[in-house]
Amino acid sequence: MLNFRMGCAVWAFKDWVGTFYPAKSQPTNFLRLYGERMLTVEGNTTFYSVPSAEMVQRWAGHTPSEFRFCPKLPRAVTHEGPLMAHLPAALSFLKLMQGLGERLGPIMVQLPPSYSPAAFDDLAAFLKAWPHEVAPIAVEVRHLDWFRPAQANRLNALLTRFSVGRALLDSRIMYDWENQNKGQGNRDPQLESNRRKPKVPLQPEVTAEFAIVRYISHPQLMRNADYLAGWVTQVNEWLKAGKQVYFFVHCPKEVESPMVAKYFQGQLEAARVDVPPLPWLELAQPPDQLSLF
Repeated sequence: MLNFRMGCAVWAFKDWVGTFYPAKSQPTNFLRLYGERMLTVEGNTTFYSVPSAEMVQRWAGHTPSEFRFCPKLPRAVTHEGPLMAHLPAALSFLKLMQGLGERLGPIMVQLPPSYSPAAFDDLAAFLKAWPHEVAPIAVEVRHLDWFRPAQANRLNALLTRFSVGRALLDSRIMYDWENQNKGQGNRDPQLESNRRKPKVPLQPEVTAEFAIVRYISHPQLMRNADYLAGWVTQVNEWLKAGKQVYFFVHCPKEVESPMVAKYFQGQLEAARVDVPPLPWLELAQPPDQLSLF
């Protein structure tokens, strides 16, 4: 069983053609090509649209057996009032995702900034009702009160009780750069994503047998170096403790995400962290590249 899986937020991104995907790749082949290069994908697509059962079966058929999908619960479940009011829809979604078979990884519950600790009982009831034996689940909170010590401890205790993971959003880099460039009149594509990624503290707590990290990268590769160096240390500690780690690289310029993931893989390997090879780096290089050496 793989202990570490690297991935991006999407697979259907046409601007990867010619870099991450071979030149002239067609959209119908994107998932197969992605599965040949990464070990997991964050299921953003299911947050916005629930696929058909036939589509889910195609996803499974186009990916290797060791690949894992980590789909998000639809926003109709997580962003329209109490979770318990939408439990039947959540369970229906889980049944649909079982069509992925062994390729189904943890399902993610991304809660909106409006979902505060005042809804603790609703969250507790939902997690209690979730069939954990069918699929693991991870929760991402965004209301700032969840990060205050008392509420953070209460949340972590709840998640630990039900072996529910925390999906950890690391958006530090864009706010650090925002502070450093304030008043200089410099527009930075990373900072443009502030509207979509909340400013929340990073609390790298593990509450289950797995951890999920959503790393929001800077499009200029080496600006990520110090942040990813910290993640090398953290991932190593988690793996030594026997945890599984899913690490997803996001970027406001999505075309850069695979290169950030590739760099992080290299840093992990350089530090002798026990991670599996990234399939992308195992692919044969095109002849024109080999001729350069």
